[in-house]
Amino acid sequence: MNDIRRTILLVIFGFSLVMLWDQWQVHNGQKPTFLPGKPVATAPAAAPAPGSTALPGAAGVPGGTATVPTQAETAVGEKVTVSTDLFTAVFDGQGGTLSNLQLRKYDDQTNHNGLVDTVKRLIGQPVPPNEVKNVTLMEDGSPATRYVAQTGLLNPVDSGARFPNHLSLMTAKAGPRELADGQNSLEVSFESEPAGGLKYVKTYQFLRGDYSIHVKHQIVNVSDKAQDAQLYLQLVRHGTVAGGTMFGTNTFTGPAFYTDEKKFHKVAFTDITKNKADLPPPATNGWVAMVQHYFVSAWLLNAPDSLNLKREFRAADLGNNLYSAAMVLPLEPIAAGATKTIDSSLFAGPEEEKKLEALAPGLELVKDYGIFTIISKPLYWLLNQLHGLLGNWGWSIVALVVLLKAAFYWLNAKAYASMAKMKGINPKIMEMRARLKDKPQEMQQEMMRIYREEKVNPMGGCFPIVIQIPVFIALYWVLLSSVEMRHAPWIGWIHDLSAPDPWFILPVVMTLTSLFQTWLNPTPPDPMQAKLMWIMPLAFSVMFIFFPAGLVLYWITNNVLSIAQQWFINKRLGVLGK
Repeated sequence: MNDIRRTILLVIFGFSLVMLWDQWQVHNGQKPTFLPGKPVATAPAAAPAPGSTALPGAAGVPGGTATVPTQAETAVGEKVTVSTDLFTAVFDGQGGTLSNLQLRKYDDQTNHNGLVDTVKRLIGQPVPPNEVKNVTLMEDGSPATRYVAQTGLLNPVDSGARFPNHLSLMTAKAGPRELADGQNSLEVSFESEPAGGLKYVKTYQFLRGDYSIHVKHQIVNVSDKAQDAQLYLQLVRHGTVAGGTMFGTNTFTGPAFYTDEKKFHKVAFTDITKNKADLPPPATNGWVAMVQHYFVSAWLLNAPDSLNLKREFRAADLGNNLYSAAMVLPLEPIAAGATKTIDSSLFAGPEEEKKLEALAPGLELVKDYGIFTIISKPLYWLLNQLHGLLGNWGWSIVALVVLLKAAFYWLNAKAYASMAKMKGINPKIMEMRARLKDKPQEMQQEMMRIYREEKVNPMGGCFPIVIQIPVFIALYWVLLSSVEMRHAPWIGWIHDLSAPDPWFILPVVMTLTSLFQTWLNPTPPDPMQAKLMWIMPLAFSVMFIFFPAGLVLYWITNNVLSIAQQWFINKRLGVLGK
């Protein structure tokens, strides 16, 4: 009975590793190995909602990023390139749209060919150097890659004239385009021609060390009568996402909304296409975001004068695999000759949990831990505290495992003691099985009698495995979702804890520790199961080659501490080597 249960647990554990490996492949932009996912289809565009307050569609914009003089006024329709300590940003003269955004502190993943490159090195073949590029968060390219931030004005009057929006041509005001040394802020302003009696001035302010781009919207009434207008803040992104497996456990990509009433709410691209998007009702708080792996962009209204403005939330399928998520702000009537100013922020950067918490309520929830949030969030908190003390994410993982083993010490001690007793009575079980091999019912009764007399719980040794599986998976999601692990070094050859070990050293060590731990465990009486116990660590080692180094480091540390505890208990009970 014990052998069957142990085999079932090993199969469950192995299946969990298969699922995790498939998800790691998916998040590295590759196809699942074991469980092919459904192809992502591009759905036809949904019909636009009627009414003049529908947001203007996304018009195609020619490619190219022309170099712009730094001190001259830019002609309409041209591109303005801005460089700061954190960003390389390109603005389009059409609507003053943020059309390209690169994150200068983050490099694109370059380890996709790590295994192939390592094999080439081992057999003496030349390996070309990896080209290092900054992460491109936004890009005004083809529909497969388009991702832009737009703003503009809407006329709530059905028959009214169109106000300046993200399709209107705007002129960039003269000024510096680079954040110089010693300078803490840089402003870039765009101004539209009057349309419908309103002129729209938009000013982007970049602050040193800040991923929040402050955006000031000035609506100037140049007509001779009061005007009603609505301001929209919109994110447009392509709908291409990594295809998940049949279990749907990949991190979320797409629009997300937040209000105090509805809390954090994700909206799938497919729901938008089917007109089934469950959007929050109008509120005087909240934000809209586009979420993806590691990075997020979000329109926030966190300035004192705009904090409690009423806002409506919208999402639309623009066709051609493009989707929009927006906040629309109905403004108070603007008197003739008056100017209405709205302050907002566009966060565009890494999903660093603590920094997101400080920006807006619920913004940290864009970091997707999946269904394991209840375990992953406290694990990340503890890991972050350890990193604050140790200053190295690798050693923080080691310290985290030590703390977890200490927390489960007495439970594990009882389990290992039960396993040690099982190892001690194993010769008696083997002899009994050989003697009663033709009498299965009598064999089962005799086995239960031996367990009762020796006071051995056949399930006692299974508890450590049961406990470790959810923690293992939760830590996997922490390592997968935490941008802090991205390119985080440990020691020597480990330069990226979120990527596989390029020299396979950690997977080999993990395999050796797993085999040694198998030797410490009681040998199953059934010869086939005994062979399976030795084959399983070798089979797992193949998948661990492709697992992130941080996860393998966690498992090695856990194995070493488990071996030390089990060795001590076996030696104390006199069953070591039996």
